[in-house]
Amino acid sequence: MEEEKKSLNFIEQIIEDDLANGLKKDQIRFRFPPEPNGYLHVGHTKAICINFGLGEKYNAPVNLRFDDTNPEKEEQEFVDSIMKDVEWLGFKWDKVLYASDYFQQLYDWAVQLIKEGKAYVDEQPSEVITEQRKNPTEPGVESPFRNRPVEESLDLFERMKNGEFEEGSMSLRAKIDMVSPNMNMRDPVMYRILKRPHHRTGITWKIYPMYDWAHGESDYLEQVSHSLCSLEFENHRPLYNWYLEQVYDESKVAPKQREFARMNVSYMITSKRKLQRLIAENVVNGWDDPRMPTISGMRRKGFTAKAIRNFIDKVGVAKRENLIEIQLLDFCVREDLNKVAKRVMAVVDPIKLVIENYPEGQEESLITENNNEQEDAGTREIPFSRELYIEREDFKEEAGNKFFRLKLGGEVRLKSAYIIKGERVEKDENGEITTIYATYDEKSKSGSGTEESLRKVKGTIHWVSAKHAIPVEVRNYEKLFTVEQPDAEKDVDFLNFINPESVNTIQGFAEPSLKDVAVGEPLQFQRIGYFTKDQDSTDTHFVFNRTVTLKDSYKPE
Repeated sequence: MEEEKKSLNFIEQIIEDDLANGLKKDQIRFRFPPEPNGYLHVGHTKAICINFGLGEKYNAPVNLRFDDTNPEKEEQEFVDSIMKDVEWLGFKWDKVLYASDYFQQLYDWAVQLIKEGKAYVDEQPSEVITEQRKNPTEPGVESPFRNRPVEESLDLFERMKNGEFEEGSMSLRAKIDMVSPNMNMRDPVMYRILKRPHHRTGITWKIYPMYDWAHGESDYLEQVSHSLCSLEFENHRPLYNWYLEQVYDESKVAPKQREFARMNVSYMITSKRKLQRLIAENVVNGWDDPRMPTISGMRRKGFTAKAIRNFIDKVGVAKRENLIEIQLLDFCVREDLNKVAKRVMAVVDPIKLVIENYPEGQEESLITENNNEQEDAGTREIPFSRELYIEREDFKEEAGNKFFRLKLGGEVRLKSAYIIKGERVEKDENGEITTIYATYDEKSKSGSGTEESLRKVKGTIHWVSAKHAIPVEVRNYEKLFTVEQPDAEKDVDFLNFINPESVNTIQGFAEPSLKDVAVGEPLQFQRIGYFTKDQDSTDTHFVFNRTVTLKDSYKPE
């Protein structure tokens, strides 16, 4: 039976229709156009996957273009981080471009619009301009400078460029329609005076183009066929098209703007301004804090690129916004990590276990599998000795028949090792158990093939050899916020919903092989969760971040 063909999403259908109506396949081109004013976050992953995914589907080039029109907020650090994130997600761009590459062309086109009577220099403050625009049901008020002579606007605009006027004293506006129900068409500002150095052009420019003016024209200069953006730009589309019409050459491709629903994930915020506030107020430790919804934060936490791409694929491309459950993201992470994460043993709430009949001073190497989900994952050796650490919760002095871990008088298998029996405990003056004493069946070694090794016991627990174990710092991360939509209430500060228990740091022990794992390598601490080695680790101090727990609360439809 032939596999059912996957239906097209609405963007793919638009492209197919365009191809059917004369667009040539070699004219298809996309772009991902971030503003370098912060690190990319989970919301950006959708735009990245859509644009680069379409590039792969249609074998079309995708530009990485930085819309760097605001020198007040943009830095090279953000450019570098964005490039790293896109590469990490597994995508390849055709060209790295910048809106600042086009500053001269944009200026020249603006001069042409002034000459054609389609733009003018306005000397009113921005507050007055905003007030004159009124609202969609009330006609706007024309600027007293709207019909100033062309020569006068040309002269002032050049002097603006030369830095002769103060910031805020004047701006260049497009002359469109002050009674349009679309507020974006009411003589939008095209240029403002901004005497700030730019991260690429230095102090060359004293005026900078507004986003709406620069964005569409940059698409046109690059011959982007489909300019895909989030839904908040839908009512900007008429302005996008108007600007294009002023410069369009019929021999070239006219970019087509289309909008998709942005991605909102529960318990996360994606406002760069609010993310910057989290950093400034020391709620988190930088853009790559594992509690942040940034790509760098998710990477540091241990998320894989494949998991994030699978998540975006499951979310799909929609026309209307909705709230995606964070559990779906965690589900995708677990699904991938289960296949690729190396299984290791670590004890995060240790209690000492002494095997009394195991010879003192004796050590041996046992064989254990790296990942039973991968046939070629291989095995490794782990050291075993008389004194071990096990999880405190894996032992009870007395327990019912449904407790399948170690108890006094009960048997349990040590993972990849022997069957042991709980014999007695030692306690401190407060009645806390400090040491568990057990005996082992020396013929029950896992994989030895003996009759005793094949004996079935109901429980298996993990362990580490006390003599060989390395101390580890374990950072257990929870949601950063206590509510699904922390910034939904406009009158309530989103910081009121910070989870005070968003990270819990504990000290444990791990098998010695964890000394040599690479930062970022996916691991499963058996029976505990998925973890990865953090960049804070040193040659003598080992730090591991919990990526996700083993337990999955998400129920796929």
